[in-house]
Amino acid sequence: MIKRFFIKAEGIVQGVGFRPFVYNNAMEYSLKGWVNNNSQGVFIDAEGEEDNLYSFLNTIEKNPPPLSKVDAVSYKELEVNGFSTFTIRESEREEGRITLISPDVSTCSDCLNDIKDEKNRRYGYPFTNCTNCGPRFTIIKSIPYDRDKTTMGKFKMCPDCLDEYKDPTNRRFHAQPNACPDCGPHLFVIDKDGNKVKTGDNDSLAFTRDMLKQGKIFAVKGLGGFHLCCDAKNGDAIKELRNRKRREDKPFAVMVKDVSTLSEYCQINDIEKETLEGIRKPILILKRKSRFSLPEDLAPGQTTLGAMLPYTPLHYLLFKDGLDILVMTSANISSLPLEYDNDKAFESLKGIVDYFLFHDRDIHISIDDSVARYLHGKVRLIRRARGYVPDPYNFEIKEPILAIGPNMKNTFAINKEGYIFVSQFNGDLENLETINHYKRNIKHLSSIFSFTPKYIAVDYHPNYESTKYGEELSDNPVKIYHHHAHIVSCMVENGIDENVIGISFDGTGYGADGKIWGSEFLICGRKNFDRAAHLEYIPLQGGDRSVIEPCRMAISYIMNSLPDDEAYEKVKQLYGKKGSALLTIIKNRINCSDNCSMGRLFDAAASLIGIRDIINYEGQAAIELEAKIKPGISELYPYKIEGDVIKAADIIKGILRDRENLVDIGIISAKFHNTIIDIVLKVSCLLREKQGINKAALSGGVFQNAYLLSNCIDKLEEAGFEVFTQSLFPSNDGGIALGQIVTASLLINSK
Repeated sequence: MIKRFFIKAEGIVQGVGFRPFVYNNAMEYSLKGWVNNNSQGVFIDAEGEEDNLYSFLNTIEKNPPPLSKVDAVSYKELEVNGFSTFTIRESEREEGRITLISPDVSTCSDCLNDIKDEKNRRYGYPFTNCTNCGPRFTIIKSIPYDRDKTTMGKFKMCPDCLDEYKDPTNRRFHAQPNACPDCGPHLFVIDKDGNKVKTGDNDSLAFTRDMLKQGKIFAVKGLGGFHLCCDAKNGDAIKELRNRKRREDKPFAVMVKDVSTLSEYCQINDIEKETLEGIRKPILILKRKSRFSLPEDLAPGQTTLGAMLPYTPLHYLLFKDGLDILVMTSANISSLPLEYDNDKAFESLKGIVDYFLFHDRDIHISIDDSVARYLHGKVRLIRRARGYVPDPYNFEIKEPILAIGPNMKNTFAINKEGYIFVSQFNGDLENLETINHYKRNIKHLSSIFSFTPKYIAVDYHPNYESTKYGEELSDNPVKIYHHHAHIVSCMVENGIDENVIGISFDGTGYGADGKIWGSEFLICGRKNFDRAAHLEYIPLQGGDRSVIEPCRMAISYIMNSLPDDEAYEKVKQLYGKKGSALLTIIKNRINCSDNCSMGRLFDAAASLIGIRDIINYEGQAAIELEAKIKPGISELYPYKIEGDVIKAADIIKGILRDRENLVDIGIISAKFHNTIIDIVLKVSCLLREKQGINKAALSGGVFQNAYLLSNCIDKLEEAGFEVFTQSLFPSNDGGIALGQIVTASLLINSK
């Protein structure tokens, strides 16, 4: 029996090959009618045999194109029209409505086959793509998503590419970045003096591979910016890169030819393998094998390695002639944004690299590699960027709000038409270049989603650059507390809309009493919170200097934990004359502020144990402290809970006693971590007994510690708690904007 269905598909269904997918399936099921893009999604008017229509519907829902994200498929039955063919109609646009855009994703298997096939016209072509893969977000200048509004607009398609572009049966139908060697972008190499040494794709790639094998360092232009690249098996090249970049210890990410090669160096389970080989291709933090044959300088002091697989044709083509693992770390001067423009990259990086592998396809908006880690059953994002942004999060907020985000690991968020869009990682807003980069990204995301905010949400911290910018945009921004936003982001991701025990551990955040928080146990809803417990306040001397020099916090904790005479003696023993001088300064409260940060307690512990007194990158002391943990240790240190304050003095005395007795560092680290886990459990149980709340939400950068998070989940669940953690959005400050925008909406609507 012939029937007619009018079908609406909503979500990321435009610019991802959805119309040719519909067209080809309509052909397969002998359907007549039409399909088009419009401001609400994709409309399909189809008629045919009833069974075929239902099979067609099922295919749309269950097996859509790989880059699409179908949020909803609805249909209604209409009177049969008597269509004679099935056609793709012109798009219909409604002013102000959004079109969801796919993230940039990795090269598909079909395009890989093209570049490997000597008979294919795209053999060896490093810019091969189709509707199912390649650049999207990074090349879009404005909407609608048409070629002339992307950085591919300057490349006029040749007749063969144009035929593909117009053919609905071809996988390159309406693929805006479609190109080939005759009409598309190309590679070229220049040296650090600006001399062009190679042109053409094949010659440039061959030269780059040859120079990499000789130990040279390259800046390689990729999808969302430049990477600094050298042979990851060449210890001298890695040392030279560290020297030139002045990056003493921070781990380098590597790109590896394939999972088989990577498995020689790292432990990889099935979910990690699936993530590495998936379309998003994040850097995945993997456990190193005990016999690790790569240079230790890749990741000094670590038991893990950050690794990713190739995600563009250019990357795949680099892995030939004996190269199978390369350093691929973000190309930027320390603390500055990722380089993505050819001329600016040359000026910034010519003192670091020997050569530049350039291409002439412009990057309109830069984006870093995403970083993730598989932990406790989930792949958890640490940095959400390439491959994930601008994927929307389904959440209804009525009023248009721009959530400005935090100062560190900044992301911001906007909302429209039932979606929240959290931006890519913008870095730390500590210099003019990064602040301008951040503002440009706000403008870009607002432009492509036709967004104009009515309200601005900011952090309460008065000195955050993000807060200052929010106050420029609004005379009366909605202010959200940092640690509340952490927990709300976790609640929203997990669909929780009732009070929880929110455990928010991080390095720093402005508290409701004007002091530095960071060890918070909150009785927390999406709109409001009450502070229920925290570490005792300890002097933080020298502001950010205490973050760079963990010994300062260690000295503060010694002063707080021992009688004066013993404190002076112990500080002099461990830290010499400089330590004694600092102790006097702290004792006299010179340039000191009160803080109860869990991150700073971890720093203090790392210094007291003897791991590190000064750091070279953020979180280094705590990361190396975790790396030292000796497995199988169940002991912990004593501590006290007095009212709503957790006293750490006995923990400090225990660490000092163990160090004096020459207890193994790995055992001390394990005992310290076990103590924090026990604090989480004990305080949560006390609050459950008092408040009757059995749900616990964990957030904050400290919970990126794998040992801490995994054991906290286990202990809380063993005690009967429902435990909620984050995976879609980072638990660090990269998730703050999500919490800000949701809490702001509730505060606005309650006025």
